[in-house]
Amino acid sequence: MPGGFDSFGKLLMLFGVILLIAGAIFHFGGKFLSLGRLPGDIHLERGNFSFHFPIVTSIIISIVLTIILNLITRK
Repeated sequence: MPGGFDSFGKLLMLFGVILLIAGAIFHFGGKFLSLGRLPGDIHLERGNFSFHFPIVTSIIISIVLTIILNLITRK
């Protein structure tokens, strides 16, 4: 079967490498990048209640992932 499980296996390996790189960036990048603490992220503290919504961080991660996936999937 041409392009059957062979291409699916390659795709799974690619996603695994992407997840490995993303995990390393989040694990080690916290010391260098202030993801989750950017200006524009919403953080409220009132008494014993705390709410954090990283809206700007989410937008930046979305833009970066969109660019990376477009570069990978382009032929």
